[in-house]
Amino acid sequence: MEVGLVGKPNVGKSTFFNALTLLDVPMAPYPFTTIEPNRGVGAVRTACPHPEKGVACTPGNAKCVDGIRWVPINLVDVPGLVPGAHEGKGLGHKFLDDLRATDGFIQVVDLSGATDAEGRLAAPGSQDPSEEVRWLEEELVAWVTEILGRDFLRQARSVELEGKKVEDFLLQRFTGLAVTPADIAAALRASPVDRARPSHWSTEERVDLARGMLTASKPRLVAANKLDHATREQAADLASKVEPIPIVPTTADAELTLRRAARAGLVDYRPGDPTFTVRDPGRLSAPQTKALDAIRTTMGVWGGTGVQTALERMVYDRLHQIVVYPVEDETRWTDGRGRVLPDALLVPADTPARVVAYRVHTDLGENFIRAIDGRTHRAIGAEQPVGANSVIRIVSRK
Repeated sequence: MEVGLVGKPNVGKSTFFNALTLLDVPMAPYPFTTIEPNRGVGAVRTACPHPEKGVACTPGNAKCVDGIRWVPINLVDVPGLVPGAHEGKGLGHKFLDDLRATDGFIQVVDLSGATDAEGRLAAPGSQDPSEEVRWLEEELVAWVTEILGRDFLRQARSVELEGKKVEDFLLQRFTGLAVTPADIAAALRASPVDRARPSHWSTEERVDLARGMLTASKPRLVAANKLDHATREQAADLASKVEPIPIVPTTADAELTLRRAARAGLVDYRPGDPTFTVRDPGRLSAPQTKALDAIRTTMGVWGGTGVQTALERMVYDRLHQIVVYPVEDETRWTDGRGRVLPDALLVPADTPARVVAYRVHTDLGENFIRAIDGRTHRAIGAEQPVGANSVIRIVSRK
């Protein structure tokens, strides 16, 4: 799974990325600091089941801290987008290509309204962040519409003459965009197009279909950044204007400061917590103390920095992912080496047991017999969905 961080230049995307990954990519208060996409790994939290067994877990891919598993998520921070990106303005074409394989976007915007459309600094409150959300959607729609339109008429007529399914035609058109048959079906249900006559689709119908495709295949969440320079009224105004896209107010600067301070042993802070504690105030300089006091005050007003919350709402609420723990011994919850709950996998909600088996290993999927629930010890059929936080054993012919 890969989540893209998108938005216009100079809104704090790279700071947001650094806070989630601690990779220290370049940051600066001017446009196009990011030229090439930055890739890293963040994590989302979930309660670890190991207390149910009364034994410690042995984490493999996802560390466990105080009963909380941190499940890895691939992140990509792409170059800033400006209006006209689909026409090649700014780093437009490259920006859009970098988003092909992402499963969804967190759009970082400047809640304080202090950066213009090109990412240049402006007077606080002079810009409307909802416009950033609107024109990003239009850029993405134009991009997908252009992909759909390439040699469209000739291929659409071929579909009609040969009696092909329009669903297969569209799936082929969008190869490389991480679009699924379910996404195609959802877009067609929401569109008034005549499925039997794609060559007769108007330009407006193709745009409408592209919009539906984006809604189904690339969910978005808005990280309303720089909350420490904004008000709750601004956040409420933005939320009302971009609904139904959810927003999460964030301060990436504060989150990055706290994660770095925690790594240096200066504070106790777990990402997503509403506050932090200083370990030894005597180790801090006067400027450090002042900065941390300001962060604590901001977190008290807003309930935290919002950064970890934004990622988790994206993964769990927008992408509808659940965590599953595959094991080889459903009684002891161990793998073949005796490790307790070694791996935590993210899969879409309602994923069938056989699909989970494929995620663990191709041979398990191909030779699937059944799965066994580690809590109830009941059999789970190939097409039966697994539940959230399930512990399951895959039984195969090999």
